[in-house]
Amino acid sequence: MGNLNREPAASRLWRYAHWAAVAGALVFWCRVPPAAAEADKRTLPDYDNRAEEPTSVGDVALWVPRILLSPLYVVSEYVLRRPLGAMIAGAERSGLPSILYDFFVFGPDHEAGIVPIGFIDFGFEPSVGIYAFWDNALVRGHDLRLHATTWGPRWLAAAFADRVHISSDPYDSIALEASGIRRPDYAFYGLGPTTREGDRLRYGADQLGLRLRIDKHLWRTSAFHAHVGLQSVDFRRGGYHGEALLADEIASGAVPAPPGYSSGYTLVEQSLTAALDTRPRAAVSGGSGLHVEAHASHASDLRQTANWLRYGAAASGFLDLNGGGRVVSLSFTALFADPIRHASIPFTELVQLGGFEPMRAFLPGRLIGRSAAVAELAYRWPIWVWLDGAMHFEVGNVFDAHLRDFDPELLRFSGSIGIESRGSPDNALQVLVGLGSETFRSGGKLDSLRLMLGTTHDF
Repeated sequence: MGNLNREPAASRLWRYAHWAAVAGALVFWCRVPPAAAEADKRTLPDYDNRAEEPTSVGDVALWVPRILLSPLYVVSEYVLRRPLGAMIAGAERSGLPSILYDFFVFGPDHEAGIVPIGFIDFGFEPSVGIYAFWDNALVRGHDLRLHATTWGPRWLAAAFADRVHISSDPYDSIALEASGIRRPDYAFYGLGPTTREGDRLRYGADQLGLRLRIDKHLWRTSAFHAHVGLQSVDFRRGGYHGEALLADEIASGAVPAPPGYSSGYTLVEQSLTAALDTRPRAAVSGGSGLHVEAHASHASDLRQTANWLRYGAAASGFLDLNGGGRVVSLSFTALFADPIRHASIPFTELVQLGGFEPMRAFLPGRLIGRSAAVAELAYRWPIWVWLDGAMHFEVGNVFDAHLRDFDPELLRFSGSIGIESRGSPDNALQVLVGLGSETFRSGGKLDSLRLMLGTTHDF
């Protein structure tokens, strides 16, 4: 009889992951430099004698997205922003942020800390772990970062970065990064534009990586990035809550093995990315301007003596509607993967949409092909001190080489709304709700739901 009221293990682990993410978010929300906090203080306005402010063009223009996006705005306002605001305000009144900050962050200048983190992406196993940081480690301008997460012995991941700043600009740096991940729950839906949600198969993979990276900021928010890396990937049987396995379907002859699945691969990769951005550096999440970005990488598989190129470009325009960070943007992206001398490109190295790539409403690995094209209309607005709301409306898909089989009827819709933290991406907080569709040729039915919550990293 005593076991009837016992909380199930899965429910208990879910609760731990949730509160780990909340605690980590509160700690980093509180980690505001004193100078910045003082700068935010201002004299209390005289509301009794204030003059009526004239209506601006931006104020009028704001009604267009407000009307068109009102259903999603209701979700953002009453499901996301207000509960989060109430939680943070209540925590402030109780002194919880200061308690957590002093507990997890330490050192004379609070330059080091160990913070609990968690990540949930429905359709995959969740994870919990720690994020450790040490700014100015041993010498000024030398930073260390560590992520370590798990969901049992079959789900293990760790990433470490040793970063040195090369100028007074905090974004100019050289970093050595090492990572390893072992997961049983990756999803494979097939290759090409017409795969369906019901085609999902599961597989496991073990990955080890080492990368040397250079980041350099240029004029305004323009930037240059380069890296050279070594990565080893091996595939295995895996499994996720009794779903069909890729290994079993291959063994039965129902589906062919995707390229690289049987042998795995070890690659050496060199990559360059350049971005020209006219927005002022101070306008981190706001400002009007243009952004043009191009990237190219070359990879060699040491196991199969194969080589391939991946490259792409994106162009975006941003319009700040009222000068307060309410930004509408329109973007176009094209991505390509080409073998050299008829080599075979491993399926996980082809162009992918979904996850943290464009078409965010789809799970990682949902869309894989030789090329891709995506158009996006987005709206971003401030909702809290270090948090922004974001809506993304995307139309796109993957295609054969060089968009050879591109057809407007093969496009899909992806719509998402969420919350994203501002500032350093080393341990960013993200909340996302998204809906994705079948191809328009198949009726465009919404058949993909994505719910994501937790902290992510990007060294």
